Amino acid sequence: MSVMLKAENLHHRVTTSEGPLTLLNDISLQLPAGQSLAITGASGSGKSTLLGLLAGLDRPTEGKIWLAGEEITAMDEEQRAAVRARCVGFVFQTFQLLPGLTARENVMLPSELRGERNAGKRAEDFLERVGLGHRLHHYPRQLSGGEQQRVAIARAFCSIANTDNDQRNGILFADEPTGSLDAHNGEKVIDLLFKLNAETGTTLVLVTHEQRLAERCGAHLRMSAGEISTADLPDAPFGEQAEVSA
Repeated sequence: MSVMLKAENLHHRVTTSEGPLTLLNDISLQLPAGQSLAITGASGSGKSTLLGLLAGLDRPTEGKIWLAGEEITAMDEEQRAAVRARCVGFVFQTFQLLPGLTARENVMLPSELRGERNAGKRAEDFLERVGLGHRLHHYPRQLSGGEQQRVAIARAFCSIANTDNDQRNGILFADEPTGSLDAHNGEKVIDLLFKLNAETGTTLVLVTHEQRLAERCGAHLRMSAGEISTADLPDAPFGEQAEVSA
């Protein structure tokens, strides 16, 4: 099985009024396509910073990252944006839905921007898959928090699933996907993430503070003070293990 995500000797520092601040220190990891990885740690441990770098939203101070076989750290922002548009979906804790668009329009937007001809039909299909076929024309303000997060999940999977067979070689990043939800809706969202992940064969990388969510992933990386503290590597789905190292 091919490697979907690889990071090598990542360091990330920022300049503050008190001098340089190290956010990440010498992190390396490798994740096969179709695998799932949970990144956990206390607030300020660097987990969300790492997620953003892996998704190509920012560049590390040092080190290299490969995404779907392409070295995104050698690219400028425009080139990284093209890679993200091609194979990356992102689920945010705060949903990030456009308030002036309906559920259907929010889900179809990334595909429509790429010029895909059947963007509307595919959006409807994914909203059906997350149980919101009856909410196609509702605006975010008319949806509950759990429903809004399901729209966001439908949008993320729709943007990386192949038009013909749902097998685009994509990766989904999720930053605290249940953090804004109550326990009941959080459980439903967790089930939905892993159901769609299995159905589409995508790679899943998520940041979470919830142990029950982390336990459902094939690999678990714990962070502390910008470094990997421990990494649990149980048998992974799809017959392969992730490789994670500090």
